[in-house]
Amino acid sequence: MTIRYLLQKEFLQIRRNSFMPRIILAFPIMIMCVMPWVMNQEVKDIRVAVVDYDRSTRSQEFVHSIQASGYFLFSGLKNSYSEALREVERSKVDVIVEIPPGYSRDITLGLQPQILIAANAVNGTKGNIGATYLSRILISGNRDADLALREPEVLNLYNKGQSYKVFMIPALMGILMMMLCGFLPALNIVGEKEAGTIEQINVTPVSKWAFILAKLIPYWLIGMLVLTVCLILSWAIYGITCQGPIALIYLLAVLLALFFSSLGLIVSNYSDTMRQAMMVMWFFVVILMLLSGLFTPTRSMPNWAYLSTYINPMHYFIDAIRTVFIRGGGLREIVHQLLALTAIASVMGVWAVLSYKKNN
Repeated sequence: MTIRYLLQKEFLQIRRNSFMPRIILAFPIMIMCVMPWVMNQEVKDIRVAVVDYDRSTRSQEFVHSIQASGYFLFSGLKNSYSEALREVERSKVDVIVEIPPGYSRDITLGLQPQILIAANAVNGTKGNIGATYLSRILISGNRDADLALREPEVLNLYNKGQSYKVFMIPALMGILMMMLCGFLPALNIVGEKEAGTIEQINVTPVSKWAFILAKLIPYWLIGMLVLTVCLILSWAIYGITCQGPIALIYLLAVLLALFFSSLGLIVSNYSDTMRQAMMVMWFFVVILMLLSGLFTPTRSMPNWAYLSTYINPMHYFIDAIRTVFIRGGGLREIVHQLLALTAIASVMGVWAVLSYKKNN
C-alpha cells in the first residue's frame, strides 16, 4: 500500500508539471520523424571533375555513367590535371578522374589502362567512398572486356534495400530509453533535494526499496509508452516493422530502462544540485553511447577500447535489438545479451538502493 501512494505522488508531480508531459511526447516524435533522415552515413553529392585525354566514345560513356549516378555532382570536364587540382584546393571538387590517352585502344587490345582517381583527403570518408563508387562504375563499364578485375557480387540476407533507416531506427529507440529513463529519475531526486521535499520522505517509515521503486516505476512505464510510440511511427512513416518477436523488444527495453534509471538514481544520490547531476550523467551517457557500436562497428576499435564493450549495457542492447528488429532473431539468438543486460542492470539496481541515504 505504501508504494501505491508513493506512485500516486509521482504521477501527480509529473501531471502537474506543464512542461514534462509535453517533452515526453514531443521528444520521441521529433527523434523518430527527423533523425532517421539526418543520421545517414550514405555519402551522396560527391563533386567530380573529369580530365579526359582520350576523348573517345568509350571515355565519354564512362563520363556519362558518372553523370547518371545518383551519388555524384558532375563538375565538368577540365583541360588538365593541374586545373582540376586547383578546384580541389578551393573545395569546389571532391574527386578528380583522369582518363589517359589511348584508354579506348588499350581496352580493345585487352590491356588494363590506368585511370587516375584522386580524392580530396581533407574529408577522408567522403573522398574514399567517392573513389570506391567511381571504381565500381569503371569496373561495371568494362565488363565486356577481358580484364582481370571483376566486381564482386553481394547477397544481402537482411535489410536487402540497404536502407540506413532500418539500421538506425532500433538504435534511436535505445537512445530514447537512455535519455528518458536515465535523466528524468536523476533530475527528479535532485530536484526534491533542492526543494527540500525529500526531507519529508526521510522522516517517514518508508523503506529504501519502496522509495526507489516508486521513483523508478513511473519512468519505466513512460519508457514503454515511448517505445510503443516509436514502433508505431516506424511503421506509419517508414513502413519498417520488427521482423522478430515484439515481446523481446519490450524485454530488452525493460532491462535497459532498469540500468539507466538505476544509474540516474545513483548519480542523484551522490549529487547535490541539478547541474552536477546533469554533468555526471552526460559524462557516462556519451561514453556508453559512443563505445556501444551504435554508429561504428565495435571490432574497428582498438583492443583496449573493445574490452569496454563487455561491461557496456548499451552495446548488448544495440546488438540484441538489431538482431531481433532487423534479422528476425529469437530468444536463442540473443540469450547472451539478455543475460548480460540482466546481470548489469541487477547490480546497478542494488547499488541504487544501497547508495540512497535515508535518515530516520
